[in-house]
Amino acid sequence: MERIDSNRGFVTEIAAVECITWLQREYIVDTPQRCVRNDKMLDLLSRRSVADFHKFTKVLAKEQDFLVPLFVTDGGEILNV
Repeated sequence: MERIDSNRGFVTEIAAVECITWLQREYIVDTPQRCVRNDKMLDLLSRRSVADFHKFTKVLAKEQDFLVPLFVTDGGEILNV
């Protein structure tokens, strides 16, 4: 999870697709250290719905597609992004 570049643009994009709220976006981007931003983001995502997680993977596929294979199902199939 340290590989995710949770920059302002990426976090804004996941808020724009309603994966997280705008208030949660502010909570994430106000943190200067990337590893802490990633922890916050993933903690918030773990509390959201599966549909929201799929929105996250779609944004990740657009922004950082090389990371998508890290998010696979238990059966080893890549999520439908």
